[in-house]
Amino acid sequence: MEHIGPLSLLPPLLAIILAIYTRQVFLSLLAGIWLGFTILAGWNPLRGTFDTLEGLAAVFSSNYNTKIVIFTLVVGGLIALTQRSGGVQGFVDRMLRFLDAETGKAAERNQRKKVELLAFATGMVLFIESNISILTVGTLYRPVFDKLGIPREKLAYITDSSSAPSCILIPFNAWGAYIIGIIGGLGVTGGFDQLFKAALFNFYPILVIIIMLFVILSGKDIGEMKTAEERAKTSGKLLRDGAQPMVGDEAIAMPMKEGTAAKARNMIIPIASLVLLVPTFLIMTGWDAAKGDLILALRSGSGGTSILYASSFACMIAAILYKLTGTLGIRESFETFMKGMAAMLPLAILMVLAFAIGNICGDLGTGNYAAETAQKYMSPALVPALLFIISCFIAFSTGTSWGTFAIMLTIAVPLAQSMGLNMSLAIAAVLGGGIFGDHCSPTSDTSIISSMASASDHIDHIRTQLPYALIGGGFTILLYLILGFAGI
Repeated sequence: MEHIGPLSLLPPLLAIILAIYTRQVFLSLLAGIWLGFTILAGWNPLRGTFDTLEGLAAVFSSNYNTKIVIFTLVVGGLIALTQRSGGVQGFVDRMLRFLDAETGKAAERNQRKKVELLAFATGMVLFIESNISILTVGTLYRPVFDKLGIPREKLAYITDSSSAPSCILIPFNAWGAYIIGIIGGLGVTGGFDQLFKAALFNFYPILVIIIMLFVILSGKDIGEMKTAEERAKTSGKLLRDGAQPMVGDEAIAMPMKEGTAAKARNMIIPIASLVLLVPTFLIMTGWDAAKGDLILALRSGSGGTSILYASSFACMIAAILYKLTGTLGIRESFETFMKGMAAMLPLAILMVLAFAIGNICGDLGTGNYAAETAQKYMSPALVPALLFIISCFIAFSTGTSWGTFAIMLTIAVPLAQSMGLNMSLAIAAVLGGGIFGDHCSPTSDTSIISSMASASDHIDHIRTQLPYALIGGGFTILLYLILGFAGI
């Protein structure tokens, strides 16, 4: 196995340490990339700087990477179109009408669990973008939860715990594109197939969903959530005394066009088109290689090409729909699309940095060295659990699951390849660890937005959600140990 020895670990370690210390993931990844190129340049910092710039540009020499970055920008345009056309607001209005009727029934029949299940289902359905899911669920259900006397902490918990798990398990979104791009850049073929296989072993988000459903259906709570429920029940207080609720901008980022009637179809049709077109294009791009086998075509199709085609066609379908219904003109749709793309630039930049650090770690042989060292001192059975734990720590410390994916997948994938481990299991361990850290970290953007959307005290949200996350994390480690020692 080719590598340059212990020095190959320095770039990802620097990225991890800087991310934890500064909480600036972009800067940390860039520093790790620069250090990697400087090592390869014989510790010449000027040459390392030039090579870093060349390395960032080289990301786009990969047709696959370029498609993934463009998809991220395109899906931002799609989200903006559904907002500007009144599609998101129409969906919210339709849900509110339904909830108004159900609230009365719930108040009369003590069926609050139905409303909580609806909040959970809404968060799962809006898997296209985590912040859209969080903002919609939090602002949509807050008046209903308040009317039923459900504490704000419970709303924040349902909002937070239904967004990232759905985004990671249903990868027809920027999350999926980002992860597929990273593992594809590491030489792993069949990105979508790998991600779907990994979903089967991604125990943490699955357990989060199961635990949340149990809590909702049974009405049993633990820890400070139980205290919050008892407070709301006995005193009617939705927040504890002295709580400082975070109330942010409740409007979705792109305002609805004035004078436009809010129609749910303006969101449902484009999003449904995206979801249906991805497998369609997977089959199309994999058909020749599969020689007429439908399932094999679906598994071997080009993920990067499929999601780019699907998102682009979904945008075109949206623009045509809005033109035919008089909602938006073609020119206004295009302008909205461009603004939506601009809003996704930070994520696109993060992708470029993630691909670049993956490339430099490959050149240094980081994964090969880690695997060689692990074979000497560690049982392969422990690797999935350790990958999960390390990813948990990084995500908790940095507050970002995406940054964790960028760093850890570049180590986990070569490690699994070199040690003969189950690739899907290794990938799942990293992804689940990133989500766990997101749920537990007070600096996580998804947790902060969940507190804002639900108008909950942020620290109260973290403290009440933490016991459920720890239970899910504990069982996840146990499952990875069992599968590791079983040799799966």
